[in-house]
Amino acid sequence: MGARHLKKASNTKLVISIFLGLTGLALATNSASRANGDFVLLDGGTFTMGSNEHYREEATERQVTVSPFHIKKTEVTNAEFRAFVEATDYVTTAERDLDPAENPNLPKELLQAGSMVFAQPPGKVDLSDFRVWWRYVPGANWRHPEGPGSSIEGMNDHPVVQVSPEDARAYAEWAGGRLPTEAEWEFAARGGLNGAEYTWGDSYDPEQGWKANTWQGLFPSVDTKEDGHHGSAPVGSYPPNAYGLYDMAGNVWEHVSDFWVPGHPEVAATDPDGPPEILAANFSHPSVGAMNVVKGGSWLCSPSYCLRYRPAARQNAERRLGTNHIGFRIVKDAEPLEEGPAE
Repeated sequence: MGARHLKKASNTKLVISIFLGLTGLALATNSASRANGDFVLLDGGTFTMGSNEHYREEATERQVTVSPFHIKKTEVTNAEFRAFVEATDYVTTAERDLDPAENPNLPKELLQAGSMVFAQPPGKVDLSDFRVWWRYVPGANWRHPEGPGSSIEGMNDHPVVQVSPEDARAYAEWAGGRLPTEAEWEFAARGGLNGAEYTWGDSYDPEQGWKANTWQGLFPSVDTKEDGHHGSAPVGSYPPNAYGLYDMAGNVWEHVSDFWVPGHPEVAATDPDGPPEILAANFSHPSVGAMNVVKGGSWLCSPSYCLRYRPAARQNAERRLGTNHIGFRIVKDAEPLEEGPAE
């Protein structure tokens, strides 16, 4: 697990990207949504995926078509994840020690079960070194997201965090679903606003009301909490997008199924599921392996540092490592449409 190598100078550049940021309405005719309990059925359609205007890993813009699918209205909550754990006795990656025989070069403290935790510095810091505000904390897990002594008591409706892509996939399978592809997630986040900057449109004026849980103030040392939250917010605390989906911007990053490479191919595609693992492995250290994509930004995203609470924004995450600002939501395949009688 490469993030446990943070003390090794040779790996610093390899993992720094993991935690950067760690920070009119034109509905397509075939992109209508229909509510169904905790899920919304999206009819699919064609949209412009990616962006050529912001961070280079979001390029190149291309036309993508997705088929119909159901997507959960909110991020998976602590209560929902607890039900999964109680039903299956599942142990998350953050709760498992590493085998010293398989990791002979790691110091003892990094072999202990744990995860990454945001550590807010007391004053202005050098933004070029993410280690100033991230710590590997033994004992940090979904029940104790900031480490021993922290708790999710009273936070049943907050998104579960400290879950890895591996954990998210296990939950999704148990719940009868799967992780969305990056294309499905971005299509859903846009809510029919093809090409818009945000899930709600092309501009953001907080004086007209807060639309997402993000960072206000001087990142990473001062969060003024003008939007009412420091850290995660209960799911659904902000207005939904045009498809009735909550927190597709901010709150917590969300795992998707695609492997990570720093950009998009230029060709148009239908139902793309990302690059092959063997290609993605070229963009990380061998001890880390191919990484996965996360989408949507989080409560740590600040316009002055990480303007990533946008549909096109994307970052990478290790498959067996969580943080206290990454969660997930799930999707389910739509039932195939019944064909009418032949004429």
